[in-house]
Parts: sequence; C-alpha cells; structure tokens
Amino acid sequence: MILYILSGIIILILTLIYVFQEKLIFYPEKIPPDYKYQFDSDFVEITYKIDKKTTLNAILFRAESSKGLVFYLHGNAGNLISWGQIAPQFIDNHYDLLIIDYRGYGKSTGKLSEKSLLSDGQFIYDQIKKDYEENNIIIYGRSIGTGIATYLASTNKPKQLILESPFYNMIDLAKSFYPWLPGFLIRYHFRTDRYIKNVGCPIALFHGTNDEIINYKSSLKLKEFLKDTDRLFLIKGGHHNDLSSFESYHYHLGEILK
Repeated sequence: MILYILSGIIILILTLIYVFQEKLIFYPEKIPPDYKYQFDSDFVEITYKIDKKTTLNAILFRAESSKGLVFYLHGNAGNLISWGQIAPQFIDNHYDLLIIDYRGYGKSTGKLSEKSLLSDGQFIYDQIKKDYEENNIIIYGRSIGTGIATYLASTNKPKQLILESPFYNMIDLAKSFYPWLPGFLIRYHFRTDRYIKNVGCPIALFHGTNDEIINYKSSLKLKEFLKDTDRLFLIKGGHHNDLSSFESYHYHLGEILK
C-alpha cells in the first residue's frame, strides 16, 4: 500500500514539473502597456507585431558614431526596465543596442515556448537587417538568452556572437539542479552544444568562476566546440549576475567591441 502511495506521489510531482516547468524556468515581470520608460541614454521604444495575438516590446538605444548594433537576448527574469540599465556598456563602445522582452515579459504578449522564442529571435533579426548590414550586427546572449543567441548565430551570419554565462543545454542545466529528473520530461532543450558547432562568426564566452546558477564548467564543455580563434574569458570570483562589476569583463568586452 505504501509503495502505491509513494509511486502516486512521484508520478504527481513529475506531472506537475512537466506541465508547469515554464514557472521553474521563466520569471517574467509584467508592466502596464502605457508605462513610460526612463533611461539616461538616448532611446526609442519599438513594438514588433509577430501575429494577431503577439507583440514584442523592445528598446533601441542609440550611440554616437555608431559602428553597428548589438542584439541583446536577456536572462530569464525581469523586463526592459531593469535590463535597459546595461545600455552604457555598449553605447559607450559606440554600438547601438536593441533589447527585446520575450513573450509575457514587460509589455510583450503571447505564449512562451522554445519554438516561439527561436522564431521570434529570427523575426527580430530579419527586421534588424533592414537597417544594419549583417557584418555590423553582434548577437549577445545572457543566461537563458544564450540558447536563443547561439541558435541565431548558427542560422545567420552576424559579425560576432557573445555569450555571458551560457549553459551547455537545458537538459544538462536542469539535471544540475534535479539529478533525478528524467530528461524526457524537460520540454525546453535549447541545444547550445549543437548550435555552436555551426556558428561561423567569432565567438566570445564570459563566465564567472563562482556562478551559482550555471556552473562555469558549462562553458568549459562548450569550449571543446570553439574554433581556434574563439575565446573563453573566465571571470575569477564572478557570480551569475555581477560580471559587469568586474574590470576584466569590461576590458575584454571593450577589446571585442573595438
């Protein structure tokens, strides 16, 4: 009898994880549609219409004497209010910066899925190419955004791919938290390890050695697929959300954006 009860509890837990795993992966913060953004840098707000039910909200920051554009795919929490604060590190290096909120984040609408995240990324990239030469576009992914960024770089020809705190793939990341979790229950895969093999442009990886969310060993494993000219920068003492507070991060980022 006890065995049946335990089996039922386990099945219930696994079912809940499968059904509600978006809530374990994504932490969107909504904001009212009429909210007015305020940033110190020059910016314009853009709304991209994906389909009848889906719009993606974005902020384009403009740099003086722009050399091109950085397309920034942010992490799994927050919205453009907080993510917009990273703008100076790019516009100070004379690159325009476009940041989008994923479906369900900020003012963006629509239902999340791995397929939609990848297709939305490609849609925005195609829009960017109308205003920027592709050899002047840099794709930057952070945390969950590294999976989308690597996919885009593998199917397009940007100038550069930059990954901050990347994961090997989502199944690998999930098992680092829940070793007992069967892989087939994980609906989000984000096979960064596969995408990165097909990236033709230069790649730069940044990872903190004290990252408590995505262990830096993920980057070490990805390094096996890098080209000889690609680079991995390990930020000694860096955690998941503080690499921008390290001088070495800004130095190497500046060299890449030079």
